[in-house]
Amino acid sequence: MTDILAIFADPTNWAAIAALITMEIVLGIDNLIFISILTNKLPEEFRARARRIGIGLALGMRLVLLGLIAFIVTLTQPLFEAFGHGFSWRDLILIAGGLFLVWKATTEIHHNVDSNTTDDIFDTLKSGLGFSAAIVQIILLDLVFSIDSIITAVGMTDHVPIMFVAVIIAVAVMLTAAGPLSRFIERNPTVVMLALAFLFMIGMTLIAEGFGTHVPKGYIYAAMAFSVMVEGLNIWARHTRKKGKAV
Repeated sequence: MTDILAIFADPTNWAAIAALITMEIVLGIDNLIFISILTNKLPEEFRARARRIGIGLALGMRLVLLGLIAFIVTLTQPLFEAFGHGFSWRDLILIAGGLFLVWKATTEIHHNVDSNTTDDIFDTLKSGLGFSAAIVQIILLDLVFSIDSIITAVGMTDHVPIMFVAVIIAVAVMLTAAGPLSRFIERNPTVVMLALAFLFMIGMTLIAEGFGTHVPKGYIYAAMAFSVMVEGLNIWARHTRKKGKAV
């Protein structure tokens, strides 16, 4: 206990704590967008519960992985080599998660574009299947995002207590933001397409990372921020036109 207090009392660790909390929150945005889109496909009475379960699972997985930190580090060790790149378990998990995100984003974009599509597993008329399917898919992506999150944390600090604090705070922010984000997406249908495009881009990024091509996160989030700004201007313009017509 004394050692833990000493870690947080050391001013040299404060910057690491702040940086790691910020990074974990930013990484959690991807996870949160996915959870918001999935839960918005469910009937109203199931959405809040599904969001809480999804984010709770995200926290649980991150804390379990932190407890297995020595094992997590071994996931970066190459298993085999192909195409001039040594593939580790982390690479394979990122590739699988990326392919899943690309598939899910493409499926949802098709569903939004083609209004006659009736075979969506999240059809609100099949609420039981929809809820179960949503939780299963949230678990799969929570696992991918959690592993990426913890490996990032390992690369930023050697102190496990700092990692625990950063992860708990980041997930608390996700829990607070989940409801407002989901409602905002529901009220603005065009934002759904933008969020799905984000998921597609994130999926391609995960695949690239799995194949050993590092994509700086700054570029990804700068592109997302610019897109959000443009969409914000579109929403503002639509709102202004509606007010003009009402007058």
